[in-house]
Amino acid sequence: MAKGDGILRREIWTDHRGRIVRYNLAYINHLIYAGDNGRVLGYDSAHGRHHRHYKGKETAVRFSCFEEIEARFQKEWRSLVREVNRAKDRDPS
Repeated sequence: MAKGDGILRREIWTDHRGRIVRYNLAYINHLIYAGDNGRVLGYDSAHGRHHRHYKGKETAVRFSCFEEIEARFQKEWRSLVREVNRAKDRDPS
């Protein structure tokens, strides 16, 4: 599956025991959303709290484990890419 002409960013920080202490997942595509440095979708734990970014809006997310957040991000990203690809297929130019 194509990335929808965007960039995926995955940053994970761990402690000396290998436990995830901070993360930043983002789908960046300036063609879809120019604000927030092109971040269309993102999840991170910056500022000591878990939250989601979507086209400039930020909402808190319930955190139970990183793997759940990562799966949610992947599902939403794949959905966005499908939308982008469908729009390209409909574009007559």
